[in-house]
Amino acid sequence: MSYILDHWSFDPFMIIAIVLVVWHEIGLARLAARSERAQTRQRRLQSLRFYAGLLVLLIAVESPIEYWAYDYFFVHMIQHLLLMFAAPTLIVTGAPWRPLAEGLPRRAGKTHRGAVPTAGWTKSTRAVGAFLLRPWVSVALFSVAMIFWHLPGPYDLADRNQVVQVCLMHSSFIVVGILFWLQFLPSPPFRINMRPASQAAALVVTNVVMWVLAMAMGFLTSTSWYSVYNHVPGVTLPAFADQQIGAGILWICGDFWAIPTMVFVLRRMMAEEGSVGAALDRVLGRGSTRSNWANRSAR
Repeated sequence: MSYILDHWSFDPFMIIAIVLVVWHEIGLARLAARSERAQTRQRRLQSLRFYAGLLVLLIAVESPIEYWAYDYFFVHMIQHLLLMFAAPTLIVTGAPWRPLAEGLPRRAGKTHRGAVPTAGWTKSTRAVGAFLLRPWVSVALFSVAMIFWHLPGPYDLADRNQVVQVCLMHSSFIVVGILFWLQFLPSPPFRINMRPASQAAALVVTNVVMWVLAMAMGFLTSTSWYSVYNHVPGVTLPAFADQQIGAGILWICGDFWAIPTMVFVLRRMMAEEGSVGAALDRVLGRGSTRSNWANRSAR
């Protein structure tokens, strides 16, 4: 029980989460004042998913998971999966974007919907956002972040430097996770601009990247990659065995998140193609419909 009750910590994400909740509730109240009851009820249900995502985020960085991640690599891997998969999927399906826009101060909110797009800094911000939301960019960034932060150098640096860990590692996991899942899960007003065949290909490629990383850490090496775990006081689990457990968690998670998402993509593809065979032909590039990889950027 002490593993659960002890070693809770404070992380700046707590302040960010509280601000987001208040901001979001203000936006919901403003939308409810001019919306039908059914729309208000739907937004409330979506808000619960958004808040659940924030809660998972806080559990990852505030709970004993954060404390034990400094001693055990496999706990750090669980934390990373919460930050890249669990929290972002809930946030994306919670679709907080319009309530957050409505929750801006009145003058800023009006500017957001009208005048700001003509300002130079806003054009630059929108251009950067549009670039990051391009399907192939989002998918690539997800895999790049996963690989980069599990290389020995960057990983050891983040483990030894809390600023690097919080401001760079954890933040990048959350951001790329949200960008990635926006390509697969409905999150109004964003539209899914990836064709189903491209979604299927992206899921396969991303999952293969995770498998290769897991195999490299698990049984394609005979030593621990991370020096920070070699001499942790009081830890009897060998560093290499710890790394292998973490690799196994990454491998299993690859199937855990990819298979349900692939089923969702195939169902979408079947709705467009009309049959399982036609959908599979499209994935394999044998159908009459040519797969177009990320042909449009998200707005």
